[in-house]
Amino acid sequence: MMTATTDIATFIAAKRRRSEQRRSRIMLTLLLSLFLLYSFMPLAYLVLSATKTNGDLFTTFGFGFGTEFNLWQNLRDLLARDNGVFMRWMFNSLLYSTVAGLGAAILATAAGYALAKFKFVGRNLIFALVLGAVMIPQTALVVPTFLLLALSGLSDNPLGVILPSMISPIGVYLMRVYMEQGLDNELLDAARIEGAGEFVIFRAIVLPLVAPGMVTVALLSFVGTWNNYFLPLIVLRSPQYQPITVGLATWYQLAQQGGGGGQVLFSIIITGALVSIIPVIIVFLLLQRFWQGGLTAGAIK
Repeated sequence: MMTATTDIATFIAAKRRRSEQRRSRIMLTLLLSLFLLYSFMPLAYLVLSATKTNGDLFTTFGFGFGTEFNLWQNLRDLLARDNGVFMRWMFNSLLYSTVAGLGAAILATAAGYALAKFKFVGRNLIFALVLGAVMIPQTALVVPTFLLLALSGLSDNPLGVILPSMISPIGVYLMRVYMEQGLDNELLDAARIEGAGEFVIFRAIVLPLVAPGMVTVALLSFVGTWNNYFLPLIVLRSPQYQPITVGLATWYQLAQQGGGGGQVLFSIIITGALVSIIPVIIVFLLLQRFWQGGLTAGAIK
């Protein structure tokens, strides 16, 4: 009798656990769905707005189509505006972001490797300073950075945007943690026993093994530089050096003034914003394959 009672109690408890797990999955799915909807709403609005005429932008529902499909005309107007300056802005942003992303990945990897695998005086202090730099908003450093660049003769120079963007405290932090947890010291010691120098070890062994982490840092730096507005706004004065963020903001200010046909710029600005996110999506799709492999896959045969 007691055995039957125990079995019934166990069955009820198991059924209750399954019910709670099902409710938890449902709640989690709903929360993720809401987050997905919230994340894609601005993109959906951008895509739909780029298909409208300037008049339809202000007279039709934001998440609906306009009276006519005007995307191709908007693209033609965008590329023809101001003698095709939009493509110059795109090239500048792509150049700044690519160089900054590659530089940040290499510098953060070298710094993270030194902090993770070498013992020297002041290592913990340096890492503490790196963590402190992570906490400082980048906008708070724009003015000091500009003063430093002005003293160095790099104001109104593309290097004034690229060099600061190559410094990534969060990248150094990520790479140190990445190497401490995933880079085997025995592998490095074996290479040293075989007579390999530290530079050879870093180039031939460390870099291939930490490629997923480097790609993460490069992508973060690429996106951060692509979206950067305050630094190029302050550093760059010449129009030919402006990135896409500053250029579109300039058009937006002109459109708000209204005079001289500025109002027609709104549809062009929306279309330009849509085009400007395409390179970021392409870079992400090209680099995502590096995250699929294991950290030490193929390192030891």
